[in-house]
Amino acid sequence: MNIQVELTNQDKAYIIKNMYPLYLHDLSGHYGLQEAHRPNVHGIYEASSDYRTLHDQYDVQNIWWEKPDCLYPFLIMAEDRPAGFAMVATPPHCAPGIDFFMHEFFLLQPYRGMGIAEKAAVMIFAMFKGNWEIFTNPGEKNKTGQHFWRKTVANYTQGLYEEEVAMTADEDGRKLIFRFSNHRFN
Repeated sequence: MNIQVELTNQDKAYIIKNMYPLYLHDLSGHYGLQEAHRPNVHGIYEASSDYRTLHDQYDVQNIWWEKPDCLYPFLIMAEDRPAGFAMVATPPHCAPGIDFFMHEFFLLQPYRGMGIAEKAAVMIFAMFKGNWEIFTNPGEKNKTGQHFWRKTVANYTQGLYEEEVAMTADEDGRKLIFRFSNHRFN
């Protein structure tokens, strides 16, 4: 299967924005009824907001296309169709000592289980050399996500990575954190 990772601009931002509510819905399944991961009273997965429509939610995401040398919104394509997205942040949107942070990563259901996500993640890692950090939910309901990142990072780094469960600086709660440096990788 032909897999591509494209850095998007404002012209294609709407594709990622179209998929974003599906991503938030997926995340809600990992967290149960925690307030931050339930839909608001209007059915929008931004519980701490009063967004009434998806259009309202879109405006918040514009920052990803307003900082082109700092934030990198990627579209994952499979056979010339949108299959998912990845959003990579750089300082100052990372923890100290981290050069690249996988802020968001999502693959639509029909494309899962075929190796597309791992291939896309590796393609993105290869674009940016430095110290990486990835968070995922450490809970029981996210075993699939934990397995995916553990396998992907272990394969990519040949086992040379750190893994810990810790509180994040952004007060988003406990996370399973993966860290690695890819300075020496091709």
